[in-house]
Amino acid sequence: MTTSITIGSGAGFAGDRFDAAVPVVNTLVGLTGPRYLIYEVMGERTLAIAQKLKRENPQAGYSPWLENYLPEVLKTCMDHQIRIVANFGNANPQAAAQRTLAIAAELGIKGMRVAIVLGDDLLEYTDASLLLKAAPIEGTELLADAHEIHAANAYLGAQPVADALALGADVVLVGRTTDAALVLGPLLHEFQWAADDYDKLACGTVAGHLLECGGQVTGGYFADPGFKEVPDLHQLGFPIVEVDRHGVIVVGKAEGTGGIVSRATVTEQLLYEVHDPVAYLTPDVTVDITRVELEEVEPNRIRVTGPKGSPPPATLKVTVSVDGGWLAEAEISYAGINALRRAELAASTVQQRLQLLSINEPCRIELLGTGAVHDNDQSQRFKQSNAAANFSMNGEFRVRVAIRSRSKVTAQRVADEVLALYCCGPAGGGGVRQSVTEQVSTASVLIDRQLIEQHVRALEVFA
Repeated sequence: MTTSITIGSGAGFAGDRFDAAVPVVNTLVGLTGPRYLIYEVMGERTLAIAQKLKRENPQAGYSPWLENYLPEVLKTCMDHQIRIVANFGNANPQAAAQRTLAIAAELGIKGMRVAIVLGDDLLEYTDASLLLKAAPIEGTELLADAHEIHAANAYLGAQPVADALALGADVVLVGRTTDAALVLGPLLHEFQWAADDYDKLACGTVAGHLLECGGQVTGGYFADPGFKEVPDLHQLGFPIVEVDRHGVIVVGKAEGTGGIVSRATVTEQLLYEVHDPVAYLTPDVTVDITRVELEEVEPNRIRVTGPKGSPPPATLKVTVSVDGGWLAEAEISYAGINALRRAELAASTVQQRLQLLSINEPCRIELLGTGAVHDNDQSQRFKQSNAAANFSMNGEFRVRVAIRSRSKVTAQRVADEVLALYCCGPAGGGGVRQSVTEQVSTASVLIDRQLIEQHVRALEVFA
């Protein structure tokens, strides 16, 4: 009987360090018992972009980062029976599985089994009009004006991940599940926890929540020099959790790496993106973390106990993707004597040019280096702070202009106005960069879980 399993994190977002999983896998190799490696590389906009790519090419739409992550560790994992669970599937788990099998063949791996989870893509079996009637969460004003709904993906829970592992898969690739499901799925598979054993499901969900952002829990997002010191951030170790069949969690990190695992780092990650600590809603369980206890059992190892669970909600969250128009961004720098005033003149010039061109859509014009992150689109905070008194005129400032428009022509025209500052003044501008990119906007609604779960399935993919 399995008494505990070990799960390591290989990535916490799309584009996370490609080599971070290597010391994690090397640590797992030296352990016994069931071992897993997860990759969490999907966000709502990541998925929306993937859906667009799939429409353009039926063989695309899976995570392009798969190519960077898997070759680093796949053979070692297969040689040592370390199973991989990842949301590389994005909008196209089938294509992700085919590419994973191809990578395995290129590495000389034989007999590897890959399974996928399907059913999160509502537009494969649901009329889009249902989404317009669904209970809103956020951004639903976009749906009323949307020319076309591009995608609608439900957040699935952990059971289909466990079902995929039960097929004997070495690698499980999912589309849209909750991040925690990548961890809770293996726990359900190994421990056979009952669907109504809510306290254990809560523990497994907390374990997933602690792992899902990679290096955040090992000091990455925690680091603040002079206040919260983290050693050797350049070789930050990614987290590894051990979970026993009773739901007791021990959080550590890869051996021989930098970073830190402490009660403080675990507390920060535990609270990350939790809307209600008494009732953190997931497809598998409603989690209460208010009675969680953290204990340092040895340096860089924290025991986590005490999560409580209750039945999950009757609905599942669905991310709806719609056309977001075009985003133009352009920047130019001013430095040296009187740089702040020249940057202000550049910003004012662009603003007046847009008025002359009858471009009336909201446009953000800001001076980076003057508190722009905390300002609004009209730079009211900067103007009210008396810039001359608070900032040196002779510093270095960067003017940034950004607009979202339904028209690509309008977006490009705004970017070109910044480029024109090179010779149209003011003096000394340089380092212009500009881009115009197609955008996808997202909204969130709630759908009766019964309408979704009847379409969810796990299946093995063959080369």
